[in-house]
Amino acid sequence: IIGILAAVALPAYQDYTIRAKMSEVILAMSACRTSITEVYQSGPATAPVADGWGCEILTASQQTKYVQFVRTDLNGGVLATVQNVATVVNGSVVTLIPLSTATATATMSAGQSNTLYGWRCGLPADGTTVSPKYLPGSCRG
Repeated sequence: IIGILAAVALPAYQDYTIRAKMSEVILAMSACRTSITEVYQSGPATAPVADGWGCEILTASQQTKYVQFVRTDLNGGVLATVQNVATVVNGSVVTLIPLSTATATATMSAGQSNTLYGWRCGLPADGTTVSPKYLPGSCRG
């Protein structure tokens, strides 16, 4: 009986601990979500460039325990590279993409104020390489 319990419970527990650590990766990305939303709403005279939104983690001194890099693209898409979580996810990428509608990716235009519809997290089509089973429920596309 103990062997059966161990065979079932141990993998489930390991998946749970990975998801808990991945929640910290998502939390690190949330600073960018706030900054990017504010920029969209303010309609800056000059649109930010890739990695120019002011929230990125680009150097070793900025890294967190579970986040190696946080990068941004021209339209405010956020990509985080995972480290020190587990072999199955280390080096993988999680994405957080701003949306202008329920399905359309937002596009930044200089001098134009925009309200974002929301954010899409963890969708493989956006570049996420982490398996959905390791992502928190709030970040599964």
